[in-house]
Amino acid sequence: MIPLSFTTPHELQVLLGERLRRLRLNRNLDQLTTAEKAGVSEKALRNLEAGRGSTVETLLRVLKALDSLHGIDLLAPEATVNPLDLLRQPKLPQRARRRAKESG
Repeated sequence: MIPLSFTTPHELQVLLGERLRRLRLNRNLDQLTTAEKAGVSEKALRNLEAGRGSTVETLLRVLKALDSLHGIDLLAPEATVNPLDLLRQPKLPQRARRRAKESG
């Protein structure tokens, strides 16, 4: 299998469509039933599964209809630490310094 980073956007659409189709079939749903449950046209679902382009809304509706919204967390995970906040924090000392001897 070719790494996903070397695929074109069109190839990724086709791959996503194939996976959605397999997911639908694993749920034992036909296209018409899935489209109705998702609130999209059957043609929109066919286009999505064929990788011929679709809208984000159609994708989300189909994922919801297939009870697979956890896919969103995989696509765009919630950032736990903002990298910009790390840059704004004061730098911690890299080593301990000896105190100067007091004269006395």
